[in-house]
Parts: sequence; structure tokens; C-alpha cells
Amino acid sequence: MNIKELTPRMGNVELVAEIADIGEVREFNKFGKSGRVATARLKDETGEIELSLWNEQIDQFGKGDTIKVVNGYVKEYQGEMQLTTGMKGSIELVKKAEKQATVEPDKEARREDDTGQTELQKTVQKLSVDEERIED
Repeated sequence: MNIKELTPRMGNVELVAEIADIGEVREFNKFGKSGRVATARLKDETGEIELSLWNEQIDQFGKGDTIKVVNGYVKEYQGEMQLTTGMKGSIELVKKAEKQATVEPDKEARREDDTGQTELQKTVQKLSVDEERIED
């Protein structure tokens, strides 16, 4: 099933999509029990829809992961369709997002070593010392 095929109040939804983004985690207390919820934005080649992530689901999945929603339910809130797993549905990981390098090459030169100096500072210092030698 594709996102564009979803309609409000549709049940038994089975869908594979990528998590484009995950919003802020909100904590709540209902009927004396605390919990957490976050809204993820799912996308496939046909569109986008919001998906509610509950409690441990928030920690299991991340941005860029491809997931499969099994036995989901589509509801409508403030004119927007939302997908949820409710009590009977589930979310399965299809493919974990590939991690990108977190340090950009130009940032590498600005990292400090254990003496507190960056690679850039060491290079400038070495050039200064070499210039002094040339002038002597």
C-alpha cells in the first residue's frame, strides 16, 4: 500500500515508508500512567503522512530508517490524516538509516588535541618557526 492510497478511518493498513523526520518527544500522564509520544513524518514515492510513535517505539527508530507499519489505522486530526498503530498494530524495522560522517573535513582542522591546540594552530605555529629559521 502507498501513502496516497490512505483514507481517513482506514484500518488494517500495511505500509512501507521512510522516516523523513521525528518531532519533539512529549511526555503525558493519562489514567495515572505516564508515557511518551512523538510524531514522525513518513514518506514514500507517493506522498507523506504523520505517524504517532509511542513509548519504546521512539527509541527503536530514527530519521532515515525504513519501516513497515502492520495493522495500522488512519485517523484525521485538524484536517490532517495521521497513521497510528494503536493497541493492535506494530512497526517493524526494514532498513536502518546509513550513518553519515559527522565531522566535516574543514572541522577536523579545528579539533583540539590533548594540549588544547587545533591542527590549524599547530600549522600556523610551525610556519612561524620555519620563517624564523629562514631569516636567521
